[in-house]
Amino acid sequence: MKFLVVGLGNAGNEYAHTRHNIGFDVTAAFVAKHGGSFRSDRLAYVADVKWKGKQFCCIMPTTFMNLSGKAVRYWMDKEKVDISNTLVIVDDLAIPLDKLRVRPAGSDAGHNGLKSIQEILGSMEYPRIRFGIGNDYPKGMQAEFVLGKWRPAEEPIVRLKIEACVEGITVFASQGVNAAMNLLNNKQFSL
Repeated sequence: MKFLVVGLGNAGNEYAHTRHNIGFDVTAAFVAKHGGSFRSDRLAYVADVKWKGKQFCCIMPTTFMNLSGKAVRYWMDKEKVDISNTLVIVDDLAIPLDKLRVRPAGSDAGHNGLKSIQEILGSMEYPRIRFGIGNDYPKGMQAEFVLGKWRPAEEPIVRLKIEACVEGITVFASQGVNAAMNLLNNKQFSL
């Protein structure tokens, strides 16, 4: 069984560990936990991980968020991974900071990374983990909020949620998307 784990974000130090790059942070944590390491490859940073007889190709697209679909399509084709075994990790303004949402499919909800994947794959039928970042920003400041760093008070909850996502990825691969939904969707993260 082979899986493609896609963490969405933007390449470049100025974007590192921002809310919009949480997909990169979750993917990096998953790879680190399972002893993998990233290499720079076509359209993405790529790491290969093996766990309990399953293979994971983990990517962090270097195409910038708005062109994420190009990297997803390339690595799905190259690794011969079915769309149902492709898991995308993405930030979500519409979900509170203390929540995660696993979905087997769904709209892009205005997220440019998901929009690109949907356009290039011609489908909304791919599983995703939506990492709630909340919407605690002044009117007109959405871009600054999304591209901003976590506040110190948020960081402990973010770390807890990253750990939960890492577990969610293994549950998704071993037991399926419904089990991952049961694990993560009703959890409320607090300190």
